[in-house]
Amino acid sequence: MENGGIEEADDALPVPAPPNGRRYRPVGSSDSAVIQMTSMEPGSSSSASIDAVVKPQPPRNLKPDANLTIDPSMREGSPDDHATSGGSQGDSKLELFGFDSLVNILGLKSMTGEQIQAPSSPRDGEDVAITIGRPKETGPKFGTMMGVFVPCLQNILGIIYYIRFTWIVGMAGVWQSLVLVSFCGACTFLTGISLSAIATNGAMKGGGPYYLIGRALGPEVGVSIGLCFFLGNAVAGSMYVLGAVETFLDAVPSAGLFQKSVTVVNNTLVNGTETAGTSTISTPSLHDLQVYGVIVTVLLCFIVFGGVKIINKVAPAFLIPVLFSLLCIYLGVFIAPRHNAPKGITGLSITTFKDNWGSEYQRTNNAGVPDPSGSIYWDFNALVGLFFPAVTGIMAGSNRSASLKDTQRSIPIGTLSATLTTTAMYLFSVLLFGALASREELLTDRLLTATVAWPAPAVIYIGIILSTLGAALQSLTGAPRLLAAIANDDILPVLNYFKVSEGSEPHAATLFTAFICICCVVIGNLDLITPTITMFFLLCYAGVNLSCFLLDLLDAPSWRPRWKFHHWSLSLVGALLCVVIMFLISWSFTVVSLALASLIYYYVSIKGKAGDWGDGFKSAYFQLALRSLRSLGANQVHPKNWYPIPLIFCRPWGKLPENVPCHPKLADFANCMKKKGRGMSIFVSIIDGDYHELAEDAKTACRQLDAYIDYKRCEGVAEIIVAPTMSDGFRSIVQTMGLGNLKPNIIVMRYPEIWRRENLTQIPSTFVSIINDCIIANKAVVIVKGLDEWPNEYQRQYGTIDLYWIVRDGGLMLLLSQLLLTKESFESCKIQVFCISEEDTDAEELKADVKKFLYDLRMQAEVIVVTMKSWESHMESSSTVAQQDDSHEAYTSAQQRIRTYLDEMKETAQRERHPLMENGRQVVVNEQKVDKFLYTMLKLNSTILRYSRMAAVVLVSLPPPPLNHPSYFYMEYMDLLVENVPRMLIVRGYTRDVVTFFT
Repeated sequence: MENGGIEEADDALPVPAPPNGRRYRPVGSSDSAVIQMTSMEPGSSSSASIDAVVKPQPPRNLKPDANLTIDPSMREGSPDDHATSGGSQGDSKLELFGFDSLVNILGLKSMTGEQIQAPSSPRDGEDVAITIGRPKETGPKFGTMMGVFVPCLQNILGIIYYIRFTWIVGMAGVWQSLVLVSFCGACTFLTGISLSAIATNGAMKGGGPYYLIGRALGPEVGVSIGLCFFLGNAVAGSMYVLGAVETFLDAVPSAGLFQKSVTVVNNTLVNGTETAGTSTISTPSLHDLQVYGVIVTVLLCFIVFGGVKIINKVAPAFLIPVLFSLLCIYLGVFIAPRHNAPKGITGLSITTFKDNWGSEYQRTNNAGVPDPSGSIYWDFNALVGLFFPAVTGIMAGSNRSASLKDTQRSIPIGTLSATLTTTAMYLFSVLLFGALASREELLTDRLLTATVAWPAPAVIYIGIILSTLGAALQSLTGAPRLLAAIANDDILPVLNYFKVSEGSEPHAATLFTAFICICCVVIGNLDLITPTITMFFLLCYAGVNLSCFLLDLLDAPSWRPRWKFHHWSLSLVGALLCVVIMFLISWSFTVVSLALASLIYYYVSIKGKAGDWGDGFKSAYFQLALRSLRSLGANQVHPKNWYPIPLIFCRPWGKLPENVPCHPKLADFANCMKKKGRGMSIFVSIIDGDYHELAEDAKTACRQLDAYIDYKRCEGVAEIIVAPTMSDGFRSIVQTMGLGNLKPNIIVMRYPEIWRRENLTQIPSTFVSIINDCIIANKAVVIVKGLDEWPNEYQRQYGTIDLYWIVRDGGLMLLLSQLLLTKESFESCKIQVFCISEEDTDAEELKADVKKFLYDLRMQAEVIVVTMKSWESHMESSSTVAQQDDSHEAYTSAQQRIRTYLDEMKETAQRERHPLMENGRQVVVNEQKVDKFLYTMLKLNSTILRYSRMAAVVLVSLPPPPLNHPSYFYMEYMDLLVENVPRMLIVRGYTRDVVTFFT
């Protein structure tokens, strides 16, 4: 099976054609190795057979990185070529395992002749496609040395080492320079450990640290830090350009277009002593730096526009001068001083080493030349900001993950090796430079490395220029691709201008990067640019450390990095080091950079498109939710900690269009049950039918319902249940929905006002069944009558909220009235509490007790006691009867319908010779009780119409369905209760309190 290919054969064996139309080329005897597969759709009698026909040749093992693809000739076949052959050869031994589902999971659709569209963004899917066949034409794959170690080494060793490192040693002294290098090296080394852990936890895509941080901390953090890292790379390009131009002008002074800046220093601090005399120091003109810098930036942009192939061809030419120049520097240090060396170069001397051991911080001008009257004072903190860019570049390997043979091995080894190598080289260089030259020479000779280099300074000049231009080219190449990767994730619409298709060059992002680079070049001051770069890189490094810290601490099942030498404490120390270094450099720069990142974060969270990348914060929320759920336990919640968790019954009855998943006013009412929007609602809908047949429909309906919840800005979740009947579905919901104390505690549904008008005879039994299930499960019930007229958040209501408090409900009705007052729609209303009592009750005593009760509950309400006569009594006075004409008419109609329904039941029972039955269950009818229930509802409805006809909303206690009573009768009772009341909440509370007197 050479090269992992599947060869096409001339001779073919017939195989049965799959029923779904997808066919595969038959197996030929001349094939070196063939895997024959046919479709595995359900219902096919035969699916696949796997035959291996091996030619008599030595077996060859596939390379681990072999990219397998299918031969296009195997995808299609003529129906005539696929005749069925006898025997079990065509029978599938994999059909039981569902081969097609495995194909879908692994992305092997090409094997079935179907095309798969690659995911356009990580939110659409991040599975890596696997194909089988001949390897595709791809670029060369690099190992650890050339793929990670060398790029990191080239990016770390930059302009700072060549033209600023000797100056840093002269300013900070030997021992503080050792501390400085160790401090910065420890930061990058710990970041490298965190980077290695994250990079070896799965496949990586484009974007480098942005991809790693975004997938660990979420798109908001990823985009904010990614954009800062982009700015850091863009600004770093200007630093490299200025370094190259400054070196060129020092090497070729005649190339300057403007007069050099000449600094005359009258007094210089040498070893703590101010020496008299004057010295003249020439530096390139600021205007020369600006002009040449802009020209070089434009030329580099033309190279970048040529494409990454051209850049890869010239990249090796920038590495050789770096290595050769380092060799020349070290040779020059060991043979110094030469015959033409300046007086300050003493060669390796223990005396010079002792003189340079301590620090000599002093003032300099903008060019870094010591000047007692200079505007810049250097101390250790400032040197950290100047030197830190010399240790950056550890992300170079992770940025090239697509070009690596083995990312899991190369990134950790290559990155950490480069970090340790450069840190050791810096520490060794501190000792050499500290013993090489006097402090004055270290501070005044800007290119001391070129002065001491062997055989001539020109070698170093060429090496510095080429290395810095190469680093600038890498920055101008990497920054646009980082910006394009952020834009392609489609998080921020404002970045759509920088989107690129796969395989295209990011020209728009390149122009924007060049614009930023030119702006920084115009500044022309290398020492002012480097702290800005430092802040952006430190933000990125802190993000990498925090990402690894969070993932290590959470230890989710998906967190399985191959790099085992990591711990959350190391990542935490690395993140703290980054923050400390930021504040050591400049608290003002730190505040500005953090403010910039925070603004981007806020902008992304407001304007960005939502995306679920499986980040660590989601895992943290999940674990926090689990821990909180366990801490709540299953015991009864104290009334002070009780929150309403309504279960909204979306479509129990009522005529709604098919594309409307829920009544539009149900979400408005659900929001009214929450204080300041806090709390969770569960929106549930039941689909009648078989789950196996309607599972996909249920998923579609759930997505629609979830979109409706988001549109209504209601905090809640959507659930769709498939059950044989609505009663069965609700019974399952009320028993299983929720966990622990986070189960729904209030069932909210619409009153079935249309059941008689639409002749929906199944509604009474379903309605009664739901209420009985809630009572058995100890769930509160809120039934909304007049839902179509329920006000939204912009419709202000006036008048009163009237409570007809008949039975003890744990204070739920009182609590609901208070929650309604917190909404803008009802905040202008007042509460009235009507206490229904019998004739022999002391009304004044009851009123006083209720007022005291409401006062202790911190509720303001007017209390009204209403006395109702028993049903045996005669009708009230004629003045009252005049107000009850509508109720009496409804009462008479209900009596007539109940008698008719009862006569039909009796007639059916006599004909079929069985007891009274309704919907398959036996019922007991006491006609005297029926009249009593009807009269009670009549009196209550009359009282409501008398006192609350103009109320904004009426709350009344829900009577439980009588045991073994016909459901039709109960619906008649309820219809009589709600007759002519435009807006009513029928409430049945708990057997437990939801409000309390105590603090």
